[in-house]
Amino acid sequence: MSKSLVIVESPAKAKTINKYLGREFIVKASMGHVKDLPKNKMGIDIENDFKLTFQIIPGREKILKELRRLAQQSSKVILATDPDREGEAIGWHIAQEIDGSKVKIYRAILHEITRKGIFEAFRNLGEIDMNKVEAQFARRALDRLVGYLISPLLWKKIGKGLSAGRVQSVALRLICEREKEIRDFVPKEYWTISVWLAAKNPPIFKANLVKIEGKKAEIENEKEAHKIVDELKKSSFLIHDIKVQKKIKNPPPPFITSTLQQEAFRIYNYPVKKTMQIAQRLYEGLEIGEEGLVGLITYMRTDSVRVSDLAIKEAREFIGQSFGKEYVPSTPRIYKNRKKAQDAHEAIRPTSVKRTPEMVKPYLKKDEYNLYKLIWNRFLASQFKSAEIEETTLDIIAGKYLLQAKGEVVKFPGFTILYKEKKEKESILPPVRKGEKLKLEKIEPKQNFTQPPPRYTEGSLVKELEAKGIGRPSTYSTIISTLQDRVYVIKEKGRFIPTELGIFVTDYLIQYFPDIMQTQFTAKMEEKLDKVSEGELRWVNAVKEFYKHLNNDLNKAYQEGEYVRAKGIPAEEKCPKCGSNLVIREGKFGRFYACSNFPSCDFTRSFTSKTYKMLEEKCPECGANLVLRSGKYGQFIACSNYPDCKYIKKESKDTGVPCPNGCGGTIIARKTKKGRIFYGCSNYPKCDFAVWDKPIFQVCPECGNYFLLEKIFIRGGRKIYCYKCNYQE
Repeated sequence: MSKSLVIVESPAKAKTINKYLGREFIVKASMGHVKDLPKNKMGIDIENDFKLTFQIIPGREKILKELRRLAQQSSKVILATDPDREGEAIGWHIAQEIDGSKVKIYRAILHEITRKGIFEAFRNLGEIDMNKVEAQFARRALDRLVGYLISPLLWKKIGKGLSAGRVQSVALRLICEREKEIRDFVPKEYWTISVWLAAKNPPIFKANLVKIEGKKAEIENEKEAHKIVDELKKSSFLIHDIKVQKKIKNPPPPFITSTLQQEAFRIYNYPVKKTMQIAQRLYEGLEIGEEGLVGLITYMRTDSVRVSDLAIKEAREFIGQSFGKEYVPSTPRIYKNRKKAQDAHEAIRPTSVKRTPEMVKPYLKKDEYNLYKLIWNRFLASQFKSAEIEETTLDIIAGKYLLQAKGEVVKFPGFTILYKEKKEKESILPPVRKGEKLKLEKIEPKQNFTQPPPRYTEGSLVKELEAKGIGRPSTYSTIISTLQDRVYVIKEKGRFIPTELGIFVTDYLIQYFPDIMQTQFTAKMEEKLDKVSEGELRWVNAVKEFYKHLNNDLNKAYQEGEYVRAKGIPAEEKCPKCGSNLVIREGKFGRFYACSNFPSCDFTRSFTSKTYKMLEEKCPECGANLVLRSGKYGQFIACSNYPDCKYIKKESKDTGVPCPNGCGGTIIARKTKKGRIFYGCSNYPKCDFAVWDKPIFQVCPECGNYFLLEKIFIRGGRKIYCYKCNYQE
């Protein structure tokens, strides 16, 4: 009896599936895509209904030859590629190449690579979903049209090596617009006033000034702040009102692709690409002791929070047995999808909650364990009871001033014993009664300035792209990598900063391609691709509409677009030699900064992600301008005349906290030779006081020490504690 041939993408997936199937099956890997559009030409016949010309990818001929041979010897072929548009397209290409007329070809949808998942998929074999295949054709065509039609324009008008992308360029626009917001932002000074008060019972607690004569407290300068402080010192503090409010906090839903990417970045600082690579390994299967190869999570490319009834039942039983019946809600939690969700797959969850993180930890690498634990905790927490919190607000009257103190007490932790989306700070207030007089311990006026919006991190950029309906989470890692590879953006302290090249290209594209650079237009195209996937729209019609806008803009750009390649892209900096403006030019070995006054001035400097910005400040050793650079341990300021001058400016940040040794110095942030930050006295070496954690100007309620320390953990979270006693928040 001939065997059945099962085809998947990767050897790891093939190995896991092969473990569960009997000898009557042969499992082979295609090594990903076997066909694609040509590498050196567009491969789209625009005049002939956008007909796509696919070619065998170089290096895949041998694999396809082997698959054809095995298919001819098999009773049937089962395509078990990934259950998404891309997997469907890979399966379709393979089916075309092995000649489906001679052997029956089936499609298996594997949502999880476990014995149960494989047998269920093989009991319900179907056919290739051509709607999904055509949706992938449309996406590929749109991306190819933008890349192959706009990129040559950029090469001709601006410079070689530039690229544009349907989603990539819109993502870059978001980063550039955020940077412009930051540059245009004008900080506004304001002051806050906090007081530490003591009731009849401990502990001492903090209250903030919120109203003056019944109106919101708005303190604009130091003079006003000190006037209020003087008046408060003479005032009596009375408890005016006590409000107790009960809050119910519900658990978050299990992960979808984008939320997993965001949380992995927030907690572990994993780039999107790394998160998806780890998740792929967890899905395809890892060796787990005597159990052998097993897929630990369900498919990781999904926008649905739906969970199977069986998985919910297993989770509820596990919670009751491991945490107690009081943590199991009376009815199962069912989460609703967003309107745009395709709901093709379940949410990302462990294939079995019985495989706890600690059980599989000995068999996983650190990163694999971290991500698996995150997925396991989030899924299990989604079926927990809600947390119950009691919030107390104290209104305190001091003459014409109203102050407020807030405290939270967790009455029932619910899901928070397992999963917290952010660090919860529990402020403990003393028992008080209405009309009780309080004793003033300390008043702290603090100068503040309004802050600009923060630059995007990988996590916040993914969140913004998803919120605006731009692209798909499965493509975000590629987009982010391309932006950095092109030096359109650089990453500093985990946040994206657009380069002058990135800003210039974005402005150029906005000017000449206003349609495809609109977030709304890109989001609408994503909706059309979803309709193609659902069979509601022909892929050719979606591409035609997009091309109409693209072609109009392209013709205009060629006719009216400015040529800047010869004169260079204008830069903000001045030439350190002659004071003329610098420009970004291209040469034999790539881009570089040059003086616009060339050949009269021959100044040049490399253009890389390691050089950020020329400063007006002069080097104290040679007189050249200082430059802001990036190194192994972050940003630093050095001489632009390196390596002739090796001056590096030593930076230190004053915390404003007085040294506890009483030497008159303050504690400042310093760096060790290896780049690690510590906090020491400004009077060093006369005073050698030093601590690793950051001092906070906050009185310890137990020993009275006038500052506490803040410890930040690498894996997320923080701890506030006193270095003199055992107090800890």
